[in-house]
Amino acid sequence: MAYLSYDIKPHKVKKIKTKYREIKTAIPNPKSVQVLKDLRKYEPRAMGGQPPIVWHKARNFNVWDEYGNKWIDFSSGVLVANVGHLREEVKQEILKQVKQGLIHNYCFPNVQRARLVKKLVSMSPKGIEKAFLLTTGSEAVECAIKLARTYGQKIGGKKKIGILGFSSAFHGRTLGSQMAGGIPGLKEWIVNIDKSFYQIPYPDGYFNKNTSFEYFKKALKAKKIKPNMIAGFLMESYQGGIAAFADKEYIKGVRAWCKKNKIIFIDDEVQAGFGRTGKLFSIEHYGITPDIICCGKGLSGGLPISAVLGPTKIMDIYGPGEMTSTHSGNPLVSRTAVKSLELIQNEKLVERSAKLGLILHAELNKIKDQHSDIIGAVNGKGLLVGVLFRKAGTENEPDGTIAFKIVKKCIEKGLMLYAPLGTGGATIKMNPPLIIEEAALREGISIFKEALEETLNEK
Repeated sequence: MAYLSYDIKPHKVKKIKTKYREIKTAIPNPKSVQVLKDLRKYEPRAMGGQPPIVWHKARNFNVWDEYGNKWIDFSSGVLVANVGHLREEVKQEILKQVKQGLIHNYCFPNVQRARLVKKLVSMSPKGIEKAFLLTTGSEAVECAIKLARTYGQKIGGKKKIGILGFSSAFHGRTLGSQMAGGIPGLKEWIVNIDKSFYQIPYPDGYFNKNTSFEYFKKALKAKKIKPNMIAGFLMESYQGGIAAFADKEYIKGVRAWCKKNKIIFIDDEVQAGFGRTGKLFSIEHYGITPDIICCGKGLSGGLPISAVLGPTKIMDIYGPGEMTSTHSGNPLVSRTAVKSLELIQNEKLVERSAKLGLILHAELNKIKDQHSDIIGAVNGKGLLVGVLFRKAGTENEPDGTIAFKIVKKCIEKGLMLYAPLGTGGATIKMNPPLIIEEAALREGISIFKEALEETLNEK
């Protein structure tokens, strides 16, 4: 399911300078082309999908290249920089840890690891009693699957191993996480797909109009899925590719079904957590509490870390030494994660995300109303948006071409976005750092509108 690729040939663009952005050279800058060529020559083709801007530095909600061009960042480095890029407070924690003289110690105890797991548990929903630190979101999901299956067999026998999830879901790039996901194109490489992974239609109200809990029960019946077969139910708190939340009552019904049948409810918060959607954990929008939470990305303020959170009865199912990872609880990363969580709390970034999100969604919905023939939906909550483009005259047929062109123009005008993704590569996601100033947010929205209208005028 490859997407379109951006040209690396420099071309002249209009010079721009405002308080929040500056474009002063051709895009990409001619001096950066050799770097882009080296990346294309020495890396797999799969790495070449992003706009051809060679990042030089990033601070707070801005990104610069080496040649004086400056962007308002609506990417957060793919939902990582919730507290902003290289916050001074985070930077100082990195320097302190380096000065102390410890940046790695495998699974031997360290103070920063202890601080972080305690902090995570204290901030988590009721019932979360332990935290296991890992490195990537995929790794966290794999761990959650392992825990759910092991616990399922313990309480329900060898047949209680199934993992139920949603079609179009994305849970990572590794074997187990891709089998648990619901994107067929990502599974073509898998020789023997585990048949105990099941996917049912996602109740987003756009691609799937039926959002009733009765539809859930019908889907189980159609696939001959029985509760005693299922160890875990795995869902993204919003579906990442299109930023779509599921129907609230539907998910509440699923949660009750899981409790009744002793099925572990796994909440994949890897790209959703720590204030991104106007709640500390995005699952809170449904009014439910999961059994296990997988988190990552926005946890540390920029360094690689993930975590699995859960109750003692599940988290302690393996004995000493049976669940370890080379970089688990890395002291440098753990220290920055603690500071990131403190910033989220002390600066009330969850509330800020909710407040600024009202502006972001209201303004983008105005644009949608003006261009309802090609914009099918504006999904998301808080400072998380997915704008879904469709072919004119259709109900929801994705138009990845126009989304691709709009992102290209946004980049040229000083708004940093990552490449469109989701079904048909037709969703433009916007997720600025939670510390973005309101004026910069509004300027970013105006850039998007300008790029959209210029693209339409070129047709």
